[in-house]
Amino acid sequence: MHVQPAPPRQLPPQDMTAMDQAEQQAQRLTYGIGAVAGVVLVILMCLLCSRVIL
Repeated sequence: MHVQPAPPRQLPPQDMTAMDQAEQQAQRLTYGIGAVAGVVLVILMCLLCSRVIL
């Protein structure tokens, strides 16, 4: 005797427009955080190098 599994459920529809907007917003946030971190690192490097030179 072979047991047949139940057929898979139907997945809910996806809102592709909302997903694209959320992805773009997350990408902008990631780039913003990266830019801020880059600026902070450049400032720290300038401060450290100026102390070494003097």
